[in-house]
Amino acid sequence: MENRSNQTSNPPQWLNLKLIVSGLETVQDLIVISLCIGLFCFMVIELREMFFSLLPPLDFQQVTADILFLLVLVELFRLLIIYLQEQRVSIGVAVEVCIVSVLREVIVRGVLETPWVQILSTGAFLLVLGALLIVRVWLPPTFEGIDPERRLSSRKKKLSESESSADAVAVNSKFNAH
Repeated sequence: MENRSNQTSNPPQWLNLKLIVSGLETVQDLIVISLCIGLFCFMVIELREMFFSLLPPLDFQQVTADILFLLVLVELFRLLIIYLQEQRVSIGVAVEVCIVSVLREVIVRGVLETPWVQILSTGAFLLVLGALLIVRVWLPPTFEGIDPERRLSSRKKKLSESESSADAVAVNSKFNAH
């Protein structure tokens, strides 16, 4: 009976899970690298199109849309780079991409031509995204490397260290008094 339960809890020797996970992570990294290369090429093509749209006759709305679209692409590229460095999707950058995308659509369509219900729902969505940006500062950092909340976490760490050293001084003074 013990032998049977022992066999089910341990994987077979030929099945090396660490090697499989490592291989899958490598394939995933290659996919993200190819996405980065493709996105970079697309940004170059979009930049070329933007320069052509600057030629007369000048369509200001089209130029603005191209510039804002290029900013969205830059933010997506930054999101992919952070993923390659840390193996995680940055909440802050993802929210920033959403905010820039929503603002781009509002600017391109024009506030005056958009129905008031859609403007109201867009404003509520932007408020939620802004609140998410604020709340993420209080989330504990779980990964090493790029940490947009680094200042807050280092400040919190310094405060906790100073409090613990103050507690140790208080305990030592009580101990020495007796």
